[in-house]
Amino acid sequence: MSTVTEDMDSERLWGGAVAALLTALVGGIFLFPERVYYGFVWHYFWGPVVADAKSAQCAAYADGSVSFLYDSAACTAAAEPVAYPGYTLISEVGYALTMLLALLGVVFMLRRLDVGQDRELFYALFPYMLLGGALRVVEDAFDGLDPAQAAITFPWNTLIISPVIYFTMFAVTLAALLGSVWLRNAGVTDSYRYSVAGVGAALLSVTVGYLGFLSSTTDYVDFFPQITAVVLVGATLVTVLTWAAVKRYAPEVNRGTGRMGIVVIWAHSVDGVANVVGIDWAKELGLPRDLEPKHPVNEALIDVGKQFPEPVIDVVGAAWPFLLVKIVAAVFVIWVFDEQIFEESPRYAILLLVAIVAVGLGPGTRDMLRATFGV
Repeated sequence: MSTVTEDMDSERLWGGAVAALLTALVGGIFLFPERVYYGFVWHYFWGPVVADAKSAQCAAYADGSVSFLYDSAACTAAAEPVAYPGYTLISEVGYALTMLLALLGVVFMLRRLDVGQDRELFYALFPYMLLGGALRVVEDAFDGLDPAQAAITFPWNTLIISPVIYFTMFAVTLAALLGSVWLRNAGVTDSYRYSVAGVGAALLSVTVGYLGFLSSTTDYVDFFPQITAVVLVGATLVTVLTWAAVKRYAPEVNRGTGRMGIVVIWAHSVDGVANVVGIDWAKELGLPRDLEPKHPVNEALIDVGKQFPEPVIDVVGAAWPFLLVKIVAAVFVIWVFDEQIFEESPRYAILLLVAIVAVGLGPGTRDMLRATFGV
């Protein structure tokens, strides 16, 4: 009985915290719209989304109106607040904190549904971790198409632009999970896991298939399958070597996560290798140009790689520090998730690992498919 009471108290505490934060944010927007909404929410979160959806260099707010600028010089000359497509350190911290708070709510929901306490949910959600990145590439492809050729136009394309896509993916995944649990409870299926995974795999196939359709029917989207082959082979090789080193020299690191640790390392290897291939070797693999980094942390690590002598950069490129950091971070994560964490709170541990894998596979899949389809 005490456990049930404690669970209910935790849910009430979480609900109260969410309500307090929302009240403070909404109240601040109404009381101080210039400072709270345009100076913070719009500047760091919504403005970049809209600028991206409009394929603009930036969006600038002044005198009660928003203008979209398509010239970098005009963006530089514009008075703040100016929102650029992509991420900033402030927005990334905000997304991380929001994700952690949301995960707590999902844990409470899974506990009410009596699912998610085993590791099968982790594997069932794997296709959704790839789907988010693939959907972002669809939106990237729309940027270069005539609006008549795009399946989704503004404002609906904001649903597949970061960070809104996180909410979109959450809604899609939640719908698949709830539907699968209902089918299980109705006796239609024996387990919710296979139907969850099946829906995710089907959506992923349709999304990648649509990109293939665009590559064959438009001039903007191309097809370079060698990019995907190199990234997947490279990431798998890095994972095998890392996993072998962990098992031989520090087997205690992976006692908690078990085989899930392989997925964590592979996910972040995909992200790291995709960056190395797209930023340093895309032209050598047939693309007309190398890609540009999308995240400030990624860009900073590439700047570190550029500090090495030119002969070294010519051989190994400049993006390799990002791959190295991703591998070290992945190993650290599976070390932190020891057996005690899974014993005390298996649902929260599994969901955190899902989020950690998605943080690697989401941008990694996007970079890989962007290069593969030349967008």
